[in-house]
Amino acid sequence: MKKFAWVSILTALMLIPGYIGTVYAEIIPPYEPGQQIGYPAVVLCEKLTMREQPDSSSEAVQTLNYGDQPIVVGADTSTGPQKENGFVYCTLGDSEDSPCGWINADYIIVNPAWYVTEKETAVYAWNDTAACKVALLDKNTRLPVLKEEGDWYVISLRAAVGWIHK
Repeated sequence: MKKFAWVSILTALMLIPGYIGTVYAEIIPPYEPGQQIGYPAVVLCEKLTMREQPDSSSEAVQTLNYGDQPIVVGADTSTGPQKENGFVYCTLGDSEDSPCGWINADYIIVNPAWYVTEKETAVYAWNDTAACKVALLDKNTRLPVLKEEGDWYVISLRAAVGWIHK
């Protein structure tokens, strides 16, 4: 009986490390070309001003916040959004009276993939599980993926970035 208990304990200890690092998530891919007129974008900074013209001194139309999702009009996934002076033309909805204007393309990501957690998930300061944890995401948290690098996703985390192990 003692021998069976020790074998069970040793087997469990060998299996646990494989489960500790496993992340369960759903990855929602970007839209394919031809599915819509424009592409959704995500604001990556705390505040972003939509302007009447593609110029930072132009009149403000509206202020967007981190996580807001304007629609970039005329974007093409193969060539990227059409820029003028570093700005892209956007709308904030699909109705005729939705606010429209120009926003600085440096502060958005166009048509991102989305990372959706299926359980509590650690976010690291860099691509190493020994790195400092900068966040612990709750189940069903949805964040834009900035890029995929090897076994890691780089995600937008409240105007900063974090690394999630696949």
